Amino acid sequence: MRVIVTAGHVDHGKSTLVRRLTGMEPDRWAEERRRGLTIDLGFAWTRIGGEDVAFVDVPGHERFVPNMLAGAGPAPAVLFVVAADEGWMPQSAEHLAALDAFGVSRGLLVVTKADRADPGAATEAARHEIARTSLGAVPSVAVSAATGAGLDELRAAISALTGGLPPPDPDADVRLWIDRAFTVSGAGTVVTGTLAAGTVAVGDELLLGRTRVKVRGLQALGEPRDRVAAVARVAVNLRGTARGDTGRGDVLLTPGRWLTTAEFDVRLRGAAAADLHRNLVLHFGTAALPVRVRPLGTDTARLTTATALPLRAGDRGLVRDPGEHRIAAGFDVLDVRPPPLTRRGAARARAAELAGPDLAGTFLRRTGFVRAADLAAMGLPETGQRVGEWLADPARLAGLRAEAVALVGSWDAVSAGMPVEALRRRLGLPAPELVAPLLAGTGLDVAGGLVRRPGGLAPAVEKALETVEEALAEHPFRAPEADELRALGLGRRELAAAVRLGRLTAVADGVVLGPDAEERAVARLRRLPQPFTVSAARRALDSTRRVMIPLLERLDAAGRTEPLGDGTRRTRG
Repeated sequence: MRVIVTAGHVDHGKSTLVRRLTGMEPDRWAEERRRGLTIDLGFAWTRIGGEDVAFVDVPGHERFVPNMLAGAGPAPAVLFVVAADEGWMPQSAEHLAALDAFGVSRGLLVVTKADRADPGAATEAARHEIARTSLGAVPSVAVSAATGAGLDELRAAISALTGGLPPPDPDADVRLWIDRAFTVSGAGTVVTGTLAAGTVAVGDELLLGRTRVKVRGLQALGEPRDRVAAVARVAVNLRGTARGDTGRGDVLLTPGRWLTTAEFDVRLRGAAAADLHRNLVLHFGTAALPVRVRPLGTDTARLTTATALPLRAGDRGLVRDPGEHRIAAGFDVLDVRPPPLTRRGAARARAAELAGPDLAGTFLRRTGFVRAADLAAMGLPETGQRVGEWLADPARLAGLRAEAVALVGSWDAVSAGMPVEALRRRLGLPAPELVAPLLAGTGLDVAGGLVRRPGGLAPAVEKALETVEEALAEHPFRAPEADELRALGLGRRELAAAVRLGRLTAVADGVVLGPDAEERAVARLRRLPQPFTVSAARRALDSTRRVMIPLLERLDAAGRTEPLGDGTRRTRG
């Protein structure tokens, strides 16, 4: 299916033209038919050139421009209508300005009422005006709805127009702007809109504001469908929301794939930022919201709305002055996650950033880290260094690696390591899973929730511990005396760190042996005649009572030896 929006001055025959092409009445309201004036959006469809074509018919009167903009916002192509007997008119100019601001680039000029006047002058004037906009040079057809003249040529031109439209992406994330919401008896809430990209299927879960809703049913061109792929006019029956909870300007989104924002930076088209004043309205998709404009540079500005919108870099919209009935400016979205403007000179600095060619790199340099999915949701290309599901600024990554080494080194001269969460907070990392990749190549290890130096101890402690280990290698059960440990600089904290690392075994307060002391002791004790006394054990292990008593008690508690109640023990197992 292809979707085309009409545009043009009031009473130039847009609805009549749609009626003649489709055989359907686009004006839905009785008042519209009574007055012969389109007030709201109308919808009709037919088959042209072997393809389904849906028309979104918009009002032409200046009082209903907001309704026109709701139809034109999601439009991929336009039928621009000018009457031969009246030619170019004020609403012709405003509609064209809106299409230009939205960036519509495919269209067809239709000069109607060719039976009332020579269409040549109106055609020439209209093509001249249109050529200066995003539509560029467009083909034209003169028709008369009254006589039917030119309708065959118009159908052929529409077929050529739809055949030249770029193919939609059926796998894209869904962003369906709602232009109508109503209730069907027995079915519930139904919303309609133009599906510009992606696919919607019965059973899908979508996001409506903050609410997850389920697609209960679908229609396209008046027929039930199991799934509808872009581009299409679609009616979606929703489960999970009431009629009063949604309306024009709301949007259905693929969950988890869009970031919403109420503050974003743009490049303006058609006006200087300093010339925009208050009381403007932003139009995007089918939404119309009051907007505050803060100039940054000559053609860049920060826009702020009261309601967050799902925007991506590259999106196009417009701001309108409803008081003066004119399009104030079009805009291209540049950044949907802009920095605060709190410092003196921040606006000028931001304008310079936005003038650069690499907005994704600028964002990454400012933030340091961003999830790849979030960057895609912002509409920016992947950049920087991939770290799992994150992207990192290479310069920031290198600086943090060096900082991590210094932080762990100074954390505690005797600690077995710095807690991972403490290091994450000190470095300002946004997620714990970034710590281990950040430390790659630094020589630091992550184990048991701690970040450690190789060996896990400060150099002075490591050297003292090596001295103890050498002595225990020669006499495994002769624990160093307290004064020996003090002379080496090994106090309680140092010894506790060595025990946590598995370098020593503490058998009592201030009494330490090697890490395999228990196994080696049991192996020697098994060779003694059973049962054995403490003295026999001391001689077998070449130790002292200071060591032997707590060591045997430790083995008793572990079930490796068994006290017999008469001062003797035997090994077990």
